[in-house]
Amino acid sequence: MDGDGFDLGAAATRHGLSRSAAETLYRALVAGGGRQAQFSHPDLGGMGQWSGGMVQIGDMFNDGLKAKVGGFCAEMADKAKASEGRNDGAAQRPGDAAPTPKNQSRSAGSDWWPLELGAPASAGGQNGMRYACFPDRHRLAVEQDGRVQLYETGTHRLTGFAQQQGGGGAPLSFTGPDGAVTLDSLTKVER
Repeated sequence: MDGDGFDLGAAATRHGLSRSAAETLYRALVAGGGRQAQFSHPDLGGMGQWSGGMVQIGDMFNDGLKAKVGGFCAEMADKAKASEGRNDGAAQRPGDAAPTPKNQSRSAGSDWWPLELGAPASAGGQNGMRYACFPDRHRLAVEQDGRVQLYETGTHRLTGFAQQQGGGGAPLSFTGPDGAVTLDSLTKVER
């Protein structure tokens, strides 16, 4: 049994994951409050994320691995939520940064968006750019080169995110029920 009252090794075995990959996913789930996880581990296809059933991994065409990650995260989400409440959102191991109290600024390696936005419905990034979407607040946060810019999403319900690989044009675009939305079509918000 692990310290949180369940056997993480058994869960890893059930989902065909290594113990190390399972620990990485579980720590990411705890950090995301059981609602999302951003992780990086070679056994998980490199960098990836999970958010309420949506799985993105670096090995994007490996549907079997996506299913393993999705199944594990779905099973562990409630346990991660409970763990978050016990240790203020941090599942620590030696060498991890100390948890930051919720009323203080977060470090560059953790939540990078303004605290008042709360937890995003989805977040991700690649190639030096990150995004976090807050549909209840009608906001999108985008970080590039250490600078965070907020955008008003208005009536757009952003559900899919894509980053253009090379070339010109909008570096980040979105999909939703009303079709494609480009970053430059959204209104910048001053903080």
